[in-house]
Amino acid sequence: MKLGFIGCGNMAGAMIGGILKNGILPAEEMIGSNSKESSLKRTAQEYGIQTTLDNRAVAGSSDILVLSVKPQYYAEVIEEIRQDVREDQLIVTIAPGKTIEWLTERFAKPVKIIRCMPNTPALVGEGITGVCAGSLVSREELDYVCHILSGCGRTEVVSEKLLDVVVSVSGSAPAYVFMFIEAMADGAVADGMPRAQAYKFAAQAVLGSAKMILETGKHPGELKDMVCSPGGTTIEAVRVLEEKGLRSAVIEAMKACVEKGRNM
Repeated sequence: MKLGFIGCGNMAGAMIGGILKNGILPAEEMIGSNSKESSLKRTAQEYGIQTTLDNRAVAGSSDILVLSVKPQYYAEVIEEIRQDVREDQLIVTIAPGKTIEWLTERFAKPVKIIRCMPNTPALVGEGITGVCAGSLVSREELDYVCHILSGCGRTEVVSEKLLDVVVSVSGSAPAYVFMFIEAMADGAVADGMPRAQAYKFAAQAVLGSAKMILETGKHPGELKDMVCSPGGTTIEAVRVLEEKGLRSAVIEAMKACVEKGRNM
């Protein structure tokens, strides 16, 4: 089954890399297009897939077509390719704010649409992708797309109304986590640790903490309490984080992310 990507930027690259790394599809069953020849050359060299500057060629040759351009280009790209889209084809989108209703109106004909929101940890097989499907998509077709996306990590089927929340809690979230790791490393460097070593300690602490939540099933608050000895160093650090408004800052950032996504 041919998998096509219109747009070969960072997110598409993360998806392609994850799919290849986990053996979900071979490179010869994938094709990608992009408006910049330099991006196509890089994609072809890194992943070994077929590339072209012709979006219509990708649309016409793909069984599953991923629209991985920036949201502001969706209307333009759909107008370009809609005559090449077939009734039996699956259209997968990754754009926040572009609803199934909006997409169907732009195609101006019945189309099998699956919206998903991946994140960049897909590149190392540790992503999580929220997925929802239009009414014309069968359960078997949705399951198959989820299988392909599983090459990038976990998948979760959600209602469309929650997809903008998925953007804030996972799609954009790696940026928050990278900032947190960088800040932790800066703190360690300020106290004398070499930067490369500080990044390792901070990143592994975040990775291990995330695995504890996923594998133990314990509430994050319970796990936090397990680290906080009475009168100890951790509870003192937690006190300062609360004083500086860490929780509120994260919540407000996520709410701003959702609002921005809904209006794109």
